[in-house]
Amino acid sequence: MSKRATPTGGREGIVNLPRPLLADREVREARPLLGASSGPSGAALAVIVLSALLALAAPKFLSFDNFQVVAYSVANLAVVAFAQMVVLAAGGMDLSVGAIGGLTAVVAGGLMETLKVPPEPAIVAGLLLGLAAGALNGLLVVRSGLSAFIVTLATASVFTGLNLGLTSGRPFYYLPERFKAIGSWTIAGVPALLLVMLAIGAVLWFVFSRVGIGRQILALGANPRAAELAGVPVERSRIVVHALAGLLASLAGIILTARLGVAQPSIGNDWLLSSFAAPIIGGTLLSGGYLSVPGVIAGALLLTLVANGLIQLNIDPYWTQLFSGLMILAAGGIDRLRTLNIQRLERAERFASATGQRDR
Repeated sequence: MSKRATPTGGREGIVNLPRPLLADREVREARPLLGASSGPSGAALAVIVLSALLALAAPKFLSFDNFQVVAYSVANLAVVAFAQMVVLAAGGMDLSVGAIGGLTAVVAGGLMETLKVPPEPAIVAGLLLGLAAGALNGLLVVRSGLSAFIVTLATASVFTGLNLGLTSGRPFYYLPERFKAIGSWTIAGVPALLLVMLAIGAVLWFVFSRVGIGRQILALGANPRAAELAGVPVERSRIVVHALAGLLASLAGIILTARLGVAQPSIGNDWLLSSFAAPIIGGTLLSGGYLSVPGVIAGALLLTLVANGLIQLNIDPYWTQLFSGLMILAAGGIDRLRTLNIQRLERAERFASATGQRDR
């Protein structure tokens, strides 16, 4: 279920690269052999080991109530991580994910409380706002020529300023009961929000494995120059990926608002670190061109278990930031090793290709 750029073939909407770029194809084809696919399995193994240790050290860890707490947390964190994942896959980053989620939350909450808008139209308006905010990020990246880091750093401040300006820092408490019920729905004891997250993951897996635009985004992240020469609409793809990130961030904001029952301006303030941590731990390459939906879910679950385990063991939860940072450093080191291996293989393939041409 892990996805990487596959630039040859035609029946499944896969990008076709010209003959001089076939060496790049070999590099991307070999990524699983180089350990790019070890991210999901490594994160899953860490989840299993940590769960076993917590089950032994904290008997209440396996309780049904704690399962629901973990499920709700993972549902929100994974959607936030999906938003960052799609941008990383294209070789970029988005520092405004949390700001978009927070702005969406207060706008949807304000519509429901102040203007008495029903939940459904308010949710749609929030999602459209997130989509527009993300598209604005992509448009600014494409038109200005600035890096995504600079653009999204600036827009994060703009969106946060709009959030605080509209609310004066005051939450919207009086949301419709029908909206707040979304945050506590269960199906056979499983939180509905967890199922929503899994459905989003399935859609993303399908898009990046079967839909042309998904494969184009991966090709863009793997090698922007090769993707452009192969006919990939680079500018459009960058706008699409940022718009998708904005949509997912807004959905995460609405999910958390429904769960809390309050539209707080502070929603999204602490998303930045975890939005990068879960994809990186799950195997998404910082250099772009490779992502893993199950890996992101496993990474989100691992981060959630760390925070939950500290609570179960009566350890100050503020230590969560320390452990998250250490896991990011470890995952970043592994990512760097993958990148170096890919570069070595690329040089070897180019040398072999040049040698073969001289022999002919």
